[in-house]
Amino acid sequence: MDIKVLGTGCAKCNSLEEVTRKAVETKGITANIEKVEDLIQIMTYGVMTTPALVIDGKVVVKGRVPSVNEIMELL
Repeated sequence: MDIKVLGTGCAKCNSLEEVTRKAVETKGITANIEKVEDLIQIMTYGVMTTPALVIDGKVVVKGRVPSVNEIMELL
């Protein structure tokens, strides 16, 4: 599974990365988690509001930080 956390490094972006890692660890999933901070690269996903979460190339959350349980359901 390929997971990308899109964000420029703000507190919400860092929080999304933390809860994503916790959800992956809790579910016992093998995943590659990458933090993407480059604005040009973020815009290629059509995201204008960060943070955003991309799972296997699909934007599943944008503009907010979901709970660990919500991320686990998305996985």
